Amino acid sequence: MKITYPIRNNFIRLFFILITGLVGSCLAQDYPTRPIKMVMPFAPGGAGDFIGRILSAKMSEVLGQQVFIENKPGLGGNVGLTLGAKSPPDGYTIVYANIGAVAINPALYTNLNINPLKDFTPITIIADVPSAFVGNADFPPKNVPELITYLRANPNKFNFASPGGGSANRLESEIFMQITGTKMVHVPYKGGGGQAAIGLIGGDAQVMFNTLPSVKQFILSGKVKGYAVTSATRQLDLPNVPTFLELGFPDLVTGSWQGILVPSNTPIPIVNKLFTTITQILEMPDIKERLAGGGVNVMVSKSPESARQFIQSEIQRWGKVVKDSGTTPD
Repeated sequence: MKITYPIRNNFIRLFFILITGLVGSCLAQDYPTRPIKMVMPFAPGGAGDFIGRILSAKMSEVLGQQVFIENKPGLGGNVGLTLGAKSPPDGYTIVYANIGAVAINPALYTNLNINPLKDFTPITIIADVPSAFVGNADFPPKNVPELITYLRANPNKFNFASPGGGSANRLESEIFMQITGTKMVHVPYKGGGGQAAIGLIGGDAQVMFNTLPSVKQFILSGKVKGYAVTSATRQLDLPNVPTFLELGFPDLVTGSWQGILVPSNTPIPIVNKLFTTITQILEMPDIKERLAGGGVNVMVSKSPESARQFIQSEIQRWGKVVKDSGTTPD
């Protein structure tokens, strides 16, 4: 019997699909055979650094290969994301990302050379991190009502710091000023949450929103004033710091989600293995306890596709916030 071209082409297509699946399956079984690099688009000292070091250490233990962090800060995470996007899609480069770098930057920067949804395959969302609104220890206002009154009487005379122009913390400050009728001058820090906290302690700025892991120890030690937290309930080890919700500001019940990505075209079996490994680690009681101690809530996706859908919705959501607030990079 003579095989016609359409039928023959279908056989060839099926053959390649089967071969690709077998190769991918073998890759996943052997993976990893060498160290894995986790690109951290932020400087040490912030929430990403805190979570990333806990996660990478446990991944090294579970996978039997070292997972090491390479910090590549700059442009609100764009430098690190660009490096990650251009890396080989072989599972040996994974990228730590957050709400600012992935969901806010696309609306904030008009000249981005990466597209989070096209250049990456999401593995999973890993955590939700509440923010703390803190002040320099020498700043006179003792609480949020006093602060609002003080700022209204002195428009644009004081500075607010942020981990970067496109960070969620910067937008939280913009929301705060909108709903309280106050005005301050923005001082962005390229290094991320840790660098911004140091700047606040040094007096370069008077107040700031920052991820809780970046400033929690400073609040406890008295190096900064804890005005309020953005979580729905008070933090157990910060019982004297109120929530914005109880202060009457429901729009400031916010958080900064964190996630893990890989370059697009990474083989699906490797994507699935990373998803299974990371989500299982984040459900371990000791890991959850360590993260909770730093003010981090574990938040995992149901699947890599679910993570993609979540990120897509967040890009739309925060794009509107950027547009409505008129926020621009500093």
